[in-house]
Amino acid sequence: MKILDNLKKNTIFLLLITIIILYILLKDDFGDIIKAFEKIKVAYILLAIIIYFIVIFIKSYIDYKITNDKEKISLKEAIKHCLITQFFNGITPFSTGGQPMEIYMLTEHGISLTKATNQTVQSFIFYQIALVICGIVAVCYNYFFHIFPKNILLKKIVLLGFVINIAVVILLISISYSKKVTKRISKIVIFLAKKFHIKINEKEMDKKFNNFYNGFQELKERKGLFVLGITFNIISLVLLYTIPLIITYSMGDHTSLTMMKSITSSAYVYVIGSFVPIPGASGGIEYGFTQFYGNFISLDKISAVLIIWRSITYYLGIIIGGLLFNLEKK
Repeated sequence: MKILDNLKKNTIFLLLITIIILYILLKDDFGDIIKAFEKIKVAYILLAIIIYFIVIFIKSYIDYKITNDKEKISLKEAIKHCLITQFFNGITPFSTGGQPMEIYMLTEHGISLTKATNQTVQSFIFYQIALVICGIVAVCYNYFFHIFPKNILLKKIVLLGFVINIAVVILLISISYSKKVTKRISKIVIFLAKKFHIKINEKEMDKKFNNFYNGFQELKERKGLFVLGITFNIISLVLLYTIPLIITYSMGDHTSLTMMKSITSSAYVYVIGSFVPIPGASGGIEYGFTQFYGNFISLDKISAVLIIWRSITYYLGIIIGGLLFNLEKK
């Protein structure tokens, strides 16, 4: 009951945040937004939605391949799991609700808790490495072509975000090296947490580090899966990052954005969002979007593009995932 109460609270909080953000976006540019909506070609919006579902399919397929047990979970079930995970990620701070629910759903299919945990760990490893690769490409592209004007605050936030993501990948690789190294890193993390007066469960922390170690050991034996997982995650991120480009095209603007500008801007936007400790990174994502895409998309279109982009890449997954979750057995 406590979990369901928390879900309701998070959902209501998310709804209130959404209303506030919509008010801020609409209050000054309502007329321009309506005009932009009137020019929209629906075929492009449908294409953007299709791309979003391709991204979901790719993520589901990776999870399906990691599970490697066709008798216990089908590709159809993996897609359903992915959508329900989108719902839990969307209504929890820092997207922390998806992984526990994914583990729970896998155990409901008769997959052992250890294997279910290893799968979510491996999926996270693939995503994190792909995220860093895309981030490095984005930073290099901006460094050579200077597509964004100098904004010291944003520059520092983005740089910090990419440094943190790279540090996470280095940490994950270090954990995979040996059991001794894993324990040593775990002790360092616990020591630092205590130093900064952060409450931490030492047994749970050790358990999590062991899970990452075991997940990596499995991946060492499945090198083909390792390459496939990273490659497919990069493809899914690139597709996700091009959705604003398709939406801009829907408004008859084929010149403001290029694919590389869209990919670079989205990579930066999601880094900004990772610092916002509220469901869906609401507020931070919208701010980042207007700051980066606003360099290319005209003021009379930017709010409309933002609303459609957010609806497709965030709210659509939450709505479908929420419906599927409510249709599931108790």
